[in-house]
Amino acid sequence: MDYKSIEQLLERYWECETSIEEEQTLRGFFSSEEVPAHLHRYKDLFVYQQSQSEVGLGDDFDQRVLAQVEAPIVKAKRMTLIGRFMPVFKAAAAVAIVLLLGNVAQHSMSGNESSVMAVDTIGKQMSAPSVAVSEDVKMERAHLADSLKKVAKQSFIQE
Repeated sequence: MDYKSIEQLLERYWECETSIEEEQTLRGFFSSEEVPAHLHRYKDLFVYQQSQSEVGLGDDFDQRVLAQVEAPIVKAKRMTLIGRFMPVFKAAAAVAIVLLLGNVAQHSMSGNESSVMAVDTIGKQMSAPSVAVSEDVKMERAHLADSLKKVAKQSFIQE
């Protein structure tokens, strides 16, 4: 066979322009024992292609692929009711802490002294300053009520 035509076929093969018959010609040429030294480096490629085209997948190929593809069995984790609601409990606790700190901060910054409760440690009674009215205030209230009654009688008589 002419080596020039083989070299031209090789050039067309590397450019992917050969037909199936031309590729079979190249495989036939390189499978022979007499290959020139400058083309010997391509012999292994074409001999390997020829040998691999004869190798099939085998009868157990489908079984091997399916054995590797099957999904592994995953055991489900058991969750209790408390475990399911745990994020909700944590969120509620966080909200309660924020509200508590806000309330404490509000009372500490307001400086409202009138709402402070005084504790009677002797009598174990609690009384607010507004509830602890002295006798003098009671007397003034009674005197004011009497004077209002007198003014009302006088205005009624004059009419």
